[in-house]
Amino acid sequence: MEKEVDGILVAAHELKAPLAVLRQLALSFDDMDETGEHIRSEMVRVSERAIKQVNDLAKIRRLEDGLFEMEPVAVRAVCDDVTRELSYLFDCNRRDLFIKYSNRAKLVTANRELLYSVIYNFLLNAMHYSGERTRSELIVQDYLDKVKISIRDFGPMLPIDVWREIKRGFIEKPTSIAMRPGSSGLGLYIASKFSRYMNAKVGAVRHRDGTSFYVELPISKQASLFE
Repeated sequence: MEKEVDGILVAAHELKAPLAVLRQLALSFDDMDETGEHIRSEMVRVSERAIKQVNDLAKIRRLEDGLFEMEPVAVRAVCDDVTRELSYLFDCNRRDLFIKYSNRAKLVTANRELLYSVIYNFLLNAMHYSGERTRSELIVQDYLDKVKISIRDFGPMLPIDVWREIKRGFIEKPTSIAMRPGSSGLGLYIASKFSRYMNAKVGAVRHRDGTSFYVELPISKQASLFE
C-alpha cells in the first residue's frame, strides 16, 4: 500500500511542472475577445485547482515528519476563505451555496492549512455532484465537545463501500466512485488523510438525494478559557 501511495505522489510531482506551464501560457495571451478571455480564465482556474491538489498530495508524505503544527484556528474564518475562493466556481456552474454558522465555540484545535484543504475538497465535491440550480450546504455547529463542519450535496448517493471506508475513519487510496462520474476520490482521500493527522473525525451521511461529508474538530482549550 505504501508503494502505491508513493507512486501517486511521484506522478503528482511529475504533473506539477506541465500544469504550471499551462497556467503561464494561458496568462501570456493578449488582445483576446470576450469569449477568448473567458476560455483563458477557465484554463488558469482549472490549472490552479489541479496544482492545489498536486500540492496537497505532496503534503501527505510530509505528514510523517510532523511539520504541520496544531494551533487554535478560527473555524469560521477558514470557511469564509474557502467559500470566497470557490464562489466563482459555484456561480459559473449555476450552483447555489447555502452557509449557516451556529457554533458558539469559535476556535478549534487544528492546522489551518490542512483544515482549509479538507473544507476545500469537500466543497469541490459538492459543487461537482449537485445538479444545476440545486444548492450545496455548508453548516458549522457545536456537536458535543467538538465543532462539526458539514458539507451537503444533492447529487447521487454515495456508494456503500466508499461510505464504509469513511465510517472506518480513513480512505486508504483514491478510488473511482460509481454514480459520481469524473471522480477519482482524490479529494476525499486528501481530506481523510489530513483529518486523521489533526485527530479530527471525518465521516459521511448517505441521503436519498445526495451525501453529507463532515469533519468534527476538538474545541481549542484556549477558546474554553474565555467562555
